[in-house]
Amino acid sequence: MTSELFLQYLSNALSLGSLYALIAIGYTMVYGILRLINFAHGDVFMLGGYAAFYGISMFFMPWWVGFIVAFGLTGIFGIGLERVAYRPLRESPKISIMISAIGASFLMENLATVIFGGRPKGFPVPDIFSRVVHLGTVSVVSISLYIPALTGVILGILLIIVFKTKTGMAMRAVSTDLAAARLMGIDVNQIVSFTFGTGSVLAAIGGVMWALKYPQLNPTMGMIPGLKCFIAAVIGGIGNIGGAVLGGLLLGCIEIMIVAFLPTLTGYRDAFAFVLLIIVLLVKPSGLLGKHQIEKV
Repeated sequence: MTSELFLQYLSNALSLGSLYALIAIGYTMVYGILRLINFAHGDVFMLGGYAAFYGISMFFMPWWVGFIVAFGLTGIFGIGLERVAYRPLRESPKISIMISAIGASFLMENLATVIFGGRPKGFPVPDIFSRVVHLGTVSVVSISLYIPALTGVILGILLIIVFKTKTGMAMRAVSTDLAAARLMGIDVNQIVSFTFGTGSVLAAIGGVMWALKYPQLNPTMGMIPGLKCFIAAVIGGIGNIGGAVLGGLLLGCIEIMIVAFLPTLTGYRDAFAFVLLIIVLLVKPSGLLGKHQIEKV
């Protein structure tokens, strides 16, 4: 393999890995607060893509306005989802809230099929995201450069929020001990809503970026990316924001490099994500950057 071809694959790997990382952060934030795997996260990702699509194509918004509106609406939807599907079961056994999450996922997919239709829709890609950028001998579509940059900016903002603000201090307190945080006067419901809203906005950003990179929408588009980003969060150490980014980058690089060096195994690239998950769980169950914690029942 020539150095130019390797750099081409590497740019694709960083782009895909950054996209996985962006979505995995939403998983890990919710788990860090509630010890809840939000199985509907991939479907929120799908709704973000559709919201941007209809904002641009039906309401004729400029692309950047359509994106902002989509992020805001999806964040509000995420807060509503938490209030309806998760909050009433917060004091119930973990299995109950997990079943509710799976039910919400299937409900959203089927409602999307009824409302949006099962036929795939082409996503309108603005010229700024479809330009070919030449970096020496390597040619890269501009969206592949924007995604890692955006992920880096969002990671920096989240780290500032979590470690430098009162809201972040409250989030860490709720994550450590929800009951004790409530006794200390922290509005747990407000913190949980903020976390779900933030996670849903991140899912929407990921959905729009995914649609720009792979410009096709369908009601089940969030299923496989959602699973892979959950895997990325677990590999990195679910509950750890930096771990989610590391897991996403690692997973993206492995997928692309398998295609590059072992093209005959291209059809099995999804399976390698699960193989990697099993290996990490066997070697380090808490993930690469995670800390061992005892689950409270």
